[in-house]
Amino acid sequence: MEPDSNDRMPNFFLDNDKNTKDLNQEKSSKTNSFESTAKIHTKSSKLTIHWSSLGIGAGIAIACMFCGILMTNMINDESAQNLDEIIINEISPIKKPTLSSFTDNSSPVLGNTNAPLTMIEFGDYQCTYCKKFFRETEGLIIENYVKTGKVKIMFKDFIVVGGDSANAANAAHCANDQKMFWLYHSILYNNWDGEDTGWASFERLHEFANELELDMNEFSKCMSESKWEELVHSSQADGRIVGVTATPTFFIIDQSNNIVKITGAQSYAVFEEVFDSLLEKQ
Repeated sequence: MEPDSNDRMPNFFLDNDKNTKDLNQEKSSKTNSFESTAKIHTKSSKLTIHWSSLGIGAGIAIACMFCGILMTNMINDESAQNLDEIIINEISPIKKPTLSSFTDNSSPVLGNTNAPLTMIEFGDYQCTYCKKFFRETEGLIIENYVKTGKVKIMFKDFIVVGGDSANAANAAHCANDQKMFWLYHSILYNNWDGEDTGWASFERLHEFANELELDMNEFSKCMSESKWEELVHSSQADGRIVGVTATPTFFIIDQSNNIVKITGAQSYAVFEEVFDSLLEKQ
């Protein structure tokens, strides 16, 4: 299930200023570029650049976290696993991930839809490390890989914090009904103020929509009906199928459906290494 939107190539800047009034100025000037310095969250500080299987047991992840194991192997020909080779463990014994497990129930595409690499992020708008990724890393990825047509980005909801997170996710998709997903996505993270502190309350979500000059009658109706609740739940289920246990979790997919998993708000250098390695093989 996907939002009813043909906004597959948004034309706007991702703002890096917490003062969201700048977003209105960008909207009115109709600037067509992808500016952003950003920061996004994970429930785990464990560094996992590569994988031998999508289905990593939660117990193993916790054990590794407490042992302080950091996997920082160099990218090589064996680090990216083909979708057809993925084996799912006891977390999801029936369903096997398909490409749709990554691409369905997602945001519109940010970037060139024909880009050779796709980056899927599973995130929560309240999570601390999702914000960290947004503030510190995403802008550099957009500048160097999205704007240059090498990578396109899709965002999928994976709720780990609380009720306001689910409402924020629904609000972003309500904004997508008016072709404003990525601007709303940006305004959420630019106003991030901790986990379960009330900054993403129902009232504040409406304030953000008003700042972006959305049609408030349409937005309010969408919110009151929880129009995209099913999509958010489906995105969460997709995350479990592909082995997501923390946010943010990223999957980098090339044109041959080779996939590299990155867990956590890793540095730009980690993403750069993965992107460049996969692009060399295209």
